[in-house]
Amino acid sequence: MSNPVSSLRILPVDIEPIAPRSPQKSTQFMDTLKEAMNEVENVQGQAESKVSELLQGNGMDVHSAMIAVEKAELSFQLMMQVRNKIVQAYQEIARLQF
Repeated sequence: MSNPVSSLRILPVDIEPIAPRSPQKSTQFMDTLKEAMNEVENVQGQAESKVSELLQGNGMDVHSAMIAVEKAELSFQLMMQVRNKIVQAYQEIARLQF
């Protein structure tokens, strides 16, 4: 009986070394959250401007306005879920301390 694994031959693999990472500015968690909240605010502002252009009759496409509104809604929902997870993690840490 032959061993099928032994019949496999080893192929040479060219592996390139990984370049070292350049030092990056570390951001605080709060700064990251603020940036994300600002981005959500910007998306909501864009949606509001597209809706107002649509209502003024400036040639705004209905589909573009609705896509912008949905994008703003999804961004807000994601932000709220992240907030809920942060609060949940904080409560868990507070519960562990007692």
